[in-house]
Amino acid sequence: MTKLVIQIPCFNEEATLGTTLADLPRQVPGVDTVEWLIVDDGSRDRTLEVAQAAGVDRIVRHPHNQGLARAFLTGIRSSLQAGADIIVNTDADNQYCAADIPKLIQPILDGRAEIVIGTRPILHIHHFSRAKKLLQNLGSWVVRLASNTSVPDAPSGFRAFSREAAMQLNVFNSYTYTLETIIQAGQKGMAIASVPVRVNPDLRPSRLVKSTPRYVLRSATTILRIFMLYQPLRFFLLSGSIPFGLGSLLGIRWLIFFAFGSERTRVPSLILAAILILIGVQLWMFGLIADLLAANRRLLEDIQLRMRRQDAIQDRETRSPQPPPQGKPMAPHG
Repeated sequence: MTKLVIQIPCFNEEATLGTTLADLPRQVPGVDTVEWLIVDDGSRDRTLEVAQAAGVDRIVRHPHNQGLARAFLTGIRSSLQAGADIIVNTDADNQYCAADIPKLIQPILDGRAEIVIGTRPILHIHHFSRAKKLLQNLGSWVVRLASNTSVPDAPSGFRAFSREAAMQLNVFNSYTYTLETIIQAGQKGMAIASVPVRVNPDLRPSRLVKSTPRYVLRSATTILRIFMLYQPLRFFLLSGSIPFGLGSLLGIRWLIFFAFGSERTRVPSLILAAILILIGVQLWMFGLIADLLAANRRLLEDIQLRMRRQDAIQDRETRSPQPPPQGKPMAPHG
């Protein structure tokens, strides 16, 4: 029996959630059971009532707004607890065409991928400005470099996860999960695939991209932090090589002048060279320490994965065959 759970993180989505749910499938080729799961991220409007009226199978509530990334992760954990073999994440603003869900999960059913990301036709989306299209493509290129993957649309939130991939996900950033999960999966060697998907007409402005400069800054910060987290030695070696190289050049320059008997002592240049070299060496030492910490983190992640697998086995053994009442809220997640 293969179970698909379609999860939707929501925050004050009463105006668009009904339209989104109306398009979701109840039957998908290749799976036996389809359930809908809503993560109500502290909504203050009628999002909960709309979800219950539409017959949502499971509702998880945050007592207060915790952000998209945490709502996504809560949905992943709740979907695993519900016994999902495949999890599809989509947005509450009906941006993505739900009819493409069978196409999205097919690489997982075929065993070709553990994560599948829906690739939007960004260049042909009319409500995207030229600047946004350029930044989306640029951001995807940077993520491809950082993750060693070939994902063409990294910011896409329309994606599918196998049960095994979902159990390995950890999201540390509170802003967005889209970039981090790709870099994380690429560093862990997960098989990632992309499939072209369609988009629906725009129902509301994006809440994640409130301003282009802010989005660029936060996305760049996210990529940098994740690169430091998963490739600390490489990051600090590269960072330390810059001041060390500059300091070495200044030191060689001072030695040349000294060898030819220059009248000027050029002490400031010598002091600056020493400072830069020391900074470079310190960054390299930070890299060695961070690499040791990263090895410890990988061991902890392995332990975490084993515990999640064990919990999954216990959940399957104790889970009641009776489905939960439609729209009954589950226990709040803090």
